[in-house]
Amino acid sequence: MEFNVKHGALATIKTGCLVVGISEAKTLTGPAAELDATSGGQISAAIKRGDITGKSGQSLMLFALPGISAQRVLLVGTGKDELNDRSFRKLVAGVIGGLKSGGATDALLALAALPVKDRDLYARTRLLVETTRESLYQFDQFKSKKADKPRLKKGALWTADKADAETLKRAIAHGQAISDGASLTRDLGNLPGNVCTPSYLATQARELAEQHGLEVEVLEEKDMQALGMGSLLSVSAGSAEPAKLIRLSYQGAGKAQPHVLVGKGITFDTGGISLKPGAGMDEMKYDMCGAATVLGVLKAVASLQLPINLTGIIAAAENMPSGTATKPGDIVTSMSGQTIEILNTDAEGRLVLCDALTYAERFNPASVVDIATLTGACVVALGAHTTGIMGNDDTLVAQLLDAGRQADDRGWQLPLFDEYQEQLDSPFADIANIGGPKAGTITAACFLSRFTKAYRWAHMDIAGTAWTSGGKDKGATGRPVPLLTQYLLNQAG
Repeated sequence: MEFNVKHGALATIKTGCLVVGISEAKTLTGPAAELDATSGGQISAAIKRGDITGKSGQSLMLFALPGISAQRVLLVGTGKDELNDRSFRKLVAGVIGGLKSGGATDALLALAALPVKDRDLYARTRLLVETTRESLYQFDQFKSKKADKPRLKKGALWTADKADAETLKRAIAHGQAISDGASLTRDLGNLPGNVCTPSYLATQARELAEQHGLEVEVLEEKDMQALGMGSLLSVSAGSAEPAKLIRLSYQGAGKAQPHVLVGKGITFDTGGISLKPGAGMDEMKYDMCGAATVLGVLKAVASLQLPINLTGIIAAAENMPSGTATKPGDIVTSMSGQTIEILNTDAEGRLVLCDALTYAERFNPASVVDIATLTGACVVALGAHTTGIMGNDDTLVAQLLDAGRQADDRGWQLPLFDEYQEQLDSPFADIANIGGPKAGTITAACFLSRFTKAYRWAHMDIAGTAWTSGGKDKGATGRPVPLLTQYLLNQAG
């Protein structure tokens, strides 16, 4: 759904549904007070009857109010406490959930006027836009009977002051670009592994490049062999699907150093010879959500035409058991020249990422951020709400954490102390690919750090945040597209 901006007297604006918030306070304020006065006290009368009290989660639809041009007025309770990011998002999602099954084909939302803790008009508006579009997302590509399309087609945001219109337009543009990128990421993540293969990701990258004028390069397995990417190729060795190393470049700032995003693209992860348990293995189609994030962020950045240079690198492979698969105890040589003893073939993400991170050196990057559904240990540590972030540059990590707070797509820093490196010692090779049962998220990042000494680097473990497991809400989330796009918005200035 696309948004536009409207200003002026609410009562005079024609729309299928006008949405305003009312608190549990005894006195009406803001848009609700304006509509109440124009309609001859219809809203206060509804409150007096007990039809609505303003309690959070309540709503009341009123039709054909006298003096009001809108066909419907939807009153939504905002509670008695100050709204925060979470409660504001829940309010907006509830409104959209009601509207998309209702009769209105367009709606005017006066919700950006609501105060939200630590959020200015721009931030409130962007949260509103992103939450609205997220609530309208559907993935029914493989359903023989498609879900009913929402009747709600158009949205408008209201401001009392015409001077605020430019702020709203900027927030809408940013919110729509970010949500478009997140939707692409969700679509790719939700695809089954028999559709979304490394070759499919390469095709999607080429299509994105054509749409947005990006430079694209796809390295085949013979190209990776020539570069010495023995670690990455060890993961695809057991699969009939060939690995791909995909590069996309966006040029928005002349010859400036590019920011580089590196995405783990394991399109299906069986664990290889170290086979995973069968329960829940279907969700291993989501093991390419780091790659999907890279494509989603590139789409958002290209749509916004940010004055930066951005390169995305995707290490795509399928991890399968077979007679040709890599075995526990095998030793491979990475592009960097470091040898790796593979103690567990299910720790494959770091094996594809390390060669991609070495490859990133050739672009003389301003920063490198890798994004990966890397460890179950991160889910144990941080659950499904927060992305784990580590790196070799405290300033870069702080910038990502700040971007996460701005975008309401939060991360949390875990330590990367030298003491953890010792867990990766191998008696037979330069490094082992696992560090034992303790601090699994940290030792995975320690492994990657061995390949990132030439530049500023941060690692994002999205194993808990990239998708929602089980139940009716199962599916890819589109995170951390908002965080990374905000980081790049900040870099653009």
